[in-house]
Amino acid sequence: MIATIQYNSKKLKIDLNQPLDISIPLKGDKSNVNVWYIDHPTIEPEVVDGNTISVAKGASVDFNTINFNPHAHGTHTETVGHISEKKYSINKHLKQFFFLAEVITVAPEVFMKDKIISEKQLKFAIGNKKRDAIVIRTMPNTKDKKSKKYSHTNWTYFKEDAIKYLVRKGVKHLLVDLPSIDREEDGGELRAHKAFWNFDGNLRKDATITELIYVSNKIEDGCYLLNLQIAPFENDASPSKPILYKVIE
Repeated sequence: MIATIQYNSKKLKIDLNQPLDISIPLKGDKSNVNVWYIDHPTIEPEVVDGNTISVAKGASVDFNTINFNPHAHGTHTETVGHISEKKYSINKHLKQFFFLAEVITVAPEVFMKDKIISEKQLKFAIGNKKRDAIVIRTMPNTKDKKSKKYSHTNWTYFKEDAIKYLVRKGVKHLLVDLPSIDREEDGGELRAHKAFWNFDGNLRKDATITELIYVSNKIEDGCYLLNLQIAPFENDASPSKPILYKVIE
């Protein structure tokens, strides 16, 4: 179904029959993506009065308990509450769920012993486009991102000036296929996170960062309508399911 929607002052045509899911599903075993030095998530049937509540074990229903960390075990969306002493719930501060987004692909630069994404690269990829959300696919883009063990890998990260550029562009929602926009080991400085949320100034409480997405190579760079879906957790972060819909020119 082709739908025409009014978005701000623009009329957009989108194909609602072609949703593009860029989330990584959570699985309860070692094949799940993992980061931040903790064990994999678990999805196991609850045991009540010695009875395992599972259809496979003779119960009438499945009744699983899930143990996971949103920051470590899959696609998640976070607020400034992730780095602040004061609590800012994703459920309370993400109040809109549809955004005009640009998908871009970036090949990280080598910086000393690191791989980084710079302001220059983002300027080239985004140009003069004005978008509420930027979805970044990093190269190389292989399917092992869905199950990678990121701890102790010194992943690609964003230079502070790159994030400040996005803020100047008015980007409110940043989605990346990395465990963090900051360096794995940075002594707790979190320069990219702090720059994105303007941590030392007027906090951007309605701005979000979504990490550990996976953007298939079949998804072309360009303009999309983003539906940023979260679970209603009263927490700094929630598992999320970002869905893209191609904007038809």
